[in-house]
Amino acid sequence: MGCAMSGLGLVAKPAGDMKDEDVVVANLSQEQTEMIKESWKVIQEDIAKVGIIMFVRLFETHPECKDVFFLFRDVEDLERLRTSKELRAHGLRVMSFIEKTVARLDQMERLDQLALDLGKAHYRYNAPPKYYSYVGVEFIRAVQPILKEKWTAELEEAWKDLFLYVTRIMKKGYLLEERDQHSNTIEPSKEKPDKKNTRL
Repeated sequence: MGCAMSGLGLVAKPAGDMKDEDVVVANLSQEQTEMIKESWKVIQEDIAKVGIIMFVRLFETHPECKDVFFLFRDVEDLERLRTSKELRAHGLRVMSFIEKTVARLDQMERLDQLALDLGKAHYRYNAPPKYYSYVGVEFIRAVQPILKEKWTAELEEAWKDLFLYVTRIMKKGYLLEERDQHSNTIEPSKEKPDKKNTRL
C-alpha cells in the first residue's frame, strides 16, 4: 500500500538532512499578533458557528477533502452537514486548536510544538498537507461577516500569515512522522523477545 504523500511529489528528509529553508520562521509583527488576539475575542463568541461554516464551505469548494473524513465521505446534502453533530464536534476541535494557537503567539516554542504534533497526528489520520491551507482560507471567509467593520486588509494579512506559518510547521510534522513510520516498517527489529517474561 502506497503512502498518502507518494502522489504529491513530496519526499520526507531525514532530520539530519534538514536545510536552512526547512526551518520555518514566524514573521508576524507585534502589531499583527495584537490584531489577531483582539479579533479572536470577537470570533470566539461564535466559535461553534464558525467551525461549522468553515467545514461546510470547505466541503463545498473542495469536495475531495471529504475523502479524509470517514463520517462525511458519502454525505452530499450540505444541509445535513450543517446540522451534523459530528461536524460540529470536529469544527469545535479545529477552533480549539486555533484558540490554542492564538494563546501561544507569545510563546513560539510552544506554538511550534503544538503545530508539529498536529501535523504528526494528521499523518496518522491520513490527511495530507495539500488540504491544510484550505482550512485557513475558509476560516478567513467564515469570520469576515462576524467581525464586520473590524475586518481590515491588515487583519486579513495577519491571519493569512499565521495560517501559512502553522500549516508549514504541520507539514513538517507530517513529513517527520511519515519518515519515522517508514523507517519503522523497513528496519526489522533487532531485539529478541525475552523468553523469561513470556506468559503462559
